[in-house]
Amino acid sequence: MKRIVIASGNPGKLREFGQMLAPLGYEIVPQATLGIPDAEEPHATFVENALAKARHASALAKMPAFADDSGICVAALGGEPGVHSARYAGSPGPGAATGREAQDARNNRKLVAALASRSDRRAHYYCVIVLVRHANDPEPLIAEGRWHGEVILEPRGSNGFGYDPYFHLPAFGRTAAELDPEEKNGVSHRGQALTHLVARLVEQPEWL
Repeated sequence: MKRIVIASGNPGKLREFGQMLAPLGYEIVPQATLGIPDAEEPHATFVENALAKARHASALAKMPAFADDSGICVAALGGEPGVHSARYAGSPGPGAATGREAQDARNNRKLVAALASRSDRRAHYYCVIVLVRHANDPEPLIAEGRWHGEVILEPRGSNGFGYDPYFHLPAFGRTAAELDPEEKNGVSHRGQALTHLVARLVEQPEWL
C-alpha cells in the first residue's frame, strides 16, 4: 500500500477518501496521527488554500499529501461566502455558544438574512482536491466539483451539516440535508471532485 497523508481530521472525509482510494492501493494517513497541526488558510481562492494545506502536510510528513477546500458560493452575493463559508458569521462573541453546530447556525442566519429580500437565490457548493507528491511538487493533481442548487429561507432535513438544510436541489425536490449520506456522496461537490481525482490516478498510475 502506498501511504498518503490527508490534511484533514474530519471523520466523514477520512472514511470517504479511504474507501475510494483503498482499491487503488493507497493507505490514507490522517495528519493528526503524525502530530501535524492544521495549516493556515489565508488565501482568497479554494485552490490556493487546498495547496497550502497539502504542501504543509507533505513537508512535515515527508510523504505525498492531499487536501481539499470547499464552501458555498451564492450568485447574488458575488460568490460569498466562498472561502469564508466555515466562518461566514465571524467568531462567536463572549458568552456565545461554541462548536461546529453553533457556528453553522450563525452562518445560516447570516446567509438567510442576506438573501431574504432577493429573488435570485442560486448557489453552488464547490470543492477542490489537491494531491502533491512532495511539498514542492510543481505539478500537483487538481480535481474539482460543483453542486448546483438554491438557498431556501427555512431549513429542511436533519442529515449533513453546514448549509445543507438550506441548500435545495430542484432536481431532487429536496435539500442536501434530506438526502441520505450514501446518496449525497454520490452527487455532491466533494463526491464529484474525489471521483475525478480517482480517475486521474487510474489514468496515470505512475504519477505517484
